[in-house]
Amino acid sequence: MLRHSLLISALLAFATHVHAQTRADALFDELTRDFGSVPRGQVLTHPFRIVNTTNQPVRISGVSVSCRCVNARALKEYLQPGEETAIVAQMDTGVFINTRTVTIFVRFDQPRFQEVRLWVQANSREDVQFNPGNIALGNVKRGATPEGKMTISFVGGQTQITEVKSESNYVQPTMKAVKRANGDTAFEIIAKLRGDTPAGKWYTDVWLTTSNPSMPKLRVPVTVEVEAPLTVNPGTVALGQVKAGTETDRKVMIRGLKPFRITNINGTDDELQVRTTTSESKSVHVLTVTLSPREPGSLSKNIRIETDIADGGDIEFRAQAEVIP
Repeated sequence: MLRHSLLISALLAFATHVHAQTRADALFDELTRDFGSVPRGQVLTHPFRIVNTTNQPVRISGVSVSCRCVNARALKEYLQPGEETAIVAQMDTGVFINTRTVTIFVRFDQPRFQEVRLWVQANSREDVQFNPGNIALGNVKRGATPEGKMTISFVGGQTQITEVKSESNYVQPTMKAVKRANGDTAFEIIAKLRGDTPAGKWYTDVWLTTSNPSMPKLRVPVTVEVEAPLTVNPGTVALGQVKAGTETDRKVMIRGLKPFRITNINGTDDELQVRTTTSESKSVHVLTVTLSPREPGSLSKNIRIETDIADGGDIEFRAQAEVIP
């Protein structure tokens, strides 16, 4: 998968505050993000992914920052076990010069009061320019191999790019020098997507090593959305409060890029059933989820739908309910 590197050791070196690790820290994939050297004026975005790996509901009660140059928000505040969200941080480099480090405070009040501190850092520069500001490969079908380009210019003609590396094996970067009439040095960065990139909306970075010790690393953001063969709506079927001994149902839609057949449904039992209306090949299938609970308690089940699509032809959704007497 496309991933973001975890630069904990580098960021801990410049962090001015160290706090004891809390249980809530373990919910995050990463706690730090160094954007490296960037042209002044860029708005930098990074999602800090959170997964509720506990067996209790988790609630985010607030998000605040130590500098107005950063804003941060939670995409979702309440997480059932297994659900995920992200703290999306945006840093405006147009309001500062050189290196700025900002702390993001994420507070939880369920299952207990805790605070997690995230850090973001960037080196805002006026002697480098990106055109365009990022490499956006757009929305592509699975198997496509699009490429995007960016020109990076250095004022003064001294800085050279010595190495180009991608954080993801699915993005293959190359570089070539570009002649400039005004004497500045410039380079064209080309990022090409591999055809076996998994479906999903991905963010990754290409990192450039330069000969300038004041900006040793430059970050080139790359975005792409690879269409999935199947999508499910909703991803979580909320059945709400259901009285034991009664029956309730909900509809789920499975949509494909091309017609497909449902070959198997896994995860059901005597109380939770999932039915399809046809065995024919269609682009859209509507399923009926029926719950007939016998005993009170919380219910959470993953339902896996298997299809005749050869690559990426399985998809899951979750059914949740609170069974009351």
